[in-house]
Amino acid sequence: MLGDGGETPSRYELLGMVKKHSNLLGKTIVDEEDASDVEMNPRFWHDVFNLYFVRGKESRGRQDDDLVFFVRKMGFQGNGSNHNKESAAPYFVRRWASKLDNLVGEASTEVDWRRSFYLNFIAHTSFSVTVAICSHQVLQNHRVGENTPLSPIYKVVKTVYASPSRLNFHLDSRKEAETTPAYPDICFAVDDFDSTFDAVVLTEKDHCYCVVLNAHDGSAFPNEKEPQDCSSSDSSSLRADTGYAKADNTKLTLFSGFVSYQMVRDAYDAGKSGFGSLLSGSHSPGKTDRLYMKGPGGRGEVEVAVSGVADQSQQESGPFSPVISKRGLSIRSIVRRAASIASVAAKHAYAAASASTSNFDEEIIPLKCCLMSISLPWEHIAYDLLFKVRFMQPGYY
Repeated sequence: MLGDGGETPSRYELLGMVKKHSNLLGKTIVDEEDASDVEMNPRFWHDVFNLYFVRGKESRGRQDDDLVFFVRKMGFQGNGSNHNKESAAPYFVRRWASKLDNLVGEASTEVDWRRSFYLNFIAHTSFSVTVAICSHQVLQNHRVGENTPLSPIYKVVKTVYASPSRLNFHLDSRKEAETTPAYPDICFAVDDFDSTFDAVVLTEKDHCYCVVLNAHDGSAFPNEKEPQDCSSSDSSSLRADTGYAKADNTKLTLFSGFVSYQMVRDAYDAGKSGFGSLLSGSHSPGKTDRLYMKGPGGRGEVEVAVSGVADQSQQESGPFSPVISKRGLSIRSIVRRAASIASVAAKHAYAAASASTSNFDEEIIPLKCCLMSISLPWEHIAYDLLFKVRFMQPGYY
């Protein structure tokens, strides 16, 4: 067992041990023979947690590096009152300290150490999201020959952070987003989505809206033979060849999906589900501002704020159309939008649509798509970070 003496394993070696004892990840039905004695032993996970995230902590200059998450055992979840939101949540958070006992204190008996390890393993990994506009024809060609480079028409790459909390944005007001527990889902939110993706506008019927979530650094990508910052007196005698390998300059894709312009347009017009499990509208009547896109096989969910872009060639100094103004935008926001790249793109789109009206059954409405969040089950993320081959797909964003 860890902590019995010997030379301290590196993070690289610790992760190999975790991989060896992670047979239960992602399984809804568990056979007793699938689980090793170590995998069911909370002491093992306590010790790995301590070595990996407390005594072996690395500072990467990120604010959330000092946050340590603890998942409560099932019997301790939901026992709090409205006056104590932390005790009602399935997890609690502490600032990093040099000793685990100082972090968790008397709450140690409440902690599910196995799930806590995986949650911190995810939360302390670095992620980025790529939002792109691609031609549907180019996407089809890429799927037929996967070695064919995929060149997006436009893309935005944004750093995002994994969190067991969800930000519920209020699109119809200027109020701050409400934070609620998301666990067992992990949420990757973009709090400045409106400005970050202001220029992501679908302006052609051939356009597709693409979202890709990648992991590329942090706790899931330890350096080989990296020493631990702790004394050898409390180290482990388990130093086996784990077979865990890591290549340099790699990334892992955790979510990848796209929908066509027509799919977005149908849902935007209908205000309800227009195409099965790929994309669905909110339950509010009328125009749809908030859409949800699901990944292949229904895995994961992407929340997108979709709005029609006003024809700037007709409204350079006038008010925005009702589709835009109903969001309750301030004068400052309207001025910023009018000067944005998205507005310029919309002007060209309207001009192109007017010139070729006879070729379309309906007028093209430029649709701005702002990614708000991505949500994935923690077990799917942990499994992929541990077991999927890491490689850079040629020509993919």
